[in-house]
Amino acid sequence: MKRWVKLEGREKRRRLMRGKINGTSERPRMNVSRSINNLFVQVIDDTTGKTLISLSTLSPDLKEKIKKDAGNVKGAVLLGSAVAELCKKKSIEKVVFDRAGYLYHGRVKALAEAARKGGLKF
Repeated sequence: MKRWVKLEGREKRRRLMRGKINGTSERPRMNVSRSINNLFVQVIDDTTGKTLISLSTLSPDLKEKIKKDAGNVKGAVLLGSAVAELCKKKSIEKVVFDRAGYLYHGRVKALAEAARKGGLKF
């Protein structure tokens, strides 16, 4: 029962945020999703409805570097820096950060800070 209440709260926060956050071609939306074992990031242009970049801790090039740290803060830092590099290659400098209702601490915060260090501006 408690689990469903938590999920409903996150879903409510996600819907409220998505009403305010919108990605454009100049400043796409960087969506973060997490599971128990992995993290997922998408950079989305909402005007065209297309995903520009999709990367996760399960991606083949990152999986070798991360190994057992996929679901913790170390994996989040590596994923954040990898997303920043891919965004630079596609000439994306500014993004809107969408944390999808997750609280801004732990893995989500580590990913965001690593992306900022990599050169992305939120």
